[in-house]
Amino acid sequence: MTDTEQLRTFISSAFPLKGEELDALTAIWQPFECKRKTILTAAGETERHLYFVLEGVQRAFYIGGEKREATIVFMYPPSFSGVADSFLTQTPSLYFLETLTGSRFLRTTYKQVDELCDQYPNIQKMILKLTAFVLKGVLERQIELQCFSAEEKFRTLLNRSPHVLQIIPHKYLASYLGLDATTFSKLLGSVRL
Repeated sequence: MTDTEQLRTFISSAFPLKGEELDALTAIWQPFECKRKTILTAAGETERHLYFVLEGVQRAFYIGGEKREATIVFMYPPSFSGVADSFLTQTPSLYFLETLTGSRFLRTTYKQVDELCDQYPNIQKMILKLTAFVLKGVLERQIELQCFSAEEKFRTLLNRSPHVLQIIPHKYLASYLGLDATTFSKLLGSVRL
């Protein structure tokens, strides 16, 4: 399957677009590759690109006081990637977006997406629906971070995405869960699903 066919399949599974709309949307993407540990977007920059992940793993993270990192989200194929709030609002990002592994994408620009939304209301409707699902996930994650015990956070992650233990370094998973490395290691050795 070609890269564009992967994108078409992913979009079609998320939201049904008419042939002309889908053709227009998939025509604006260009191939892009980068090495591991590449910062795609730095805090303070405005996200200009939307990525479709073909290969590799990325993470968005925040750097707080005392240079403490908090991993916010991971992206891997097949999914969209980028700093969504900065991209959609065209305001400076609070987060960094980096590749954890060498990564291969299709990417497009805000300007191209915005022009398509003006031309095709159904594409704008699709973006609104996808954004609503992202918001739903963010709110569920907020509940997990504030109300779940360390073990509940760990179990929830493994029930939702068991494969992440094989593709994402454990120090980043611990950061994502808001756990220190020692607690994460203990849970890794003791929790069985």
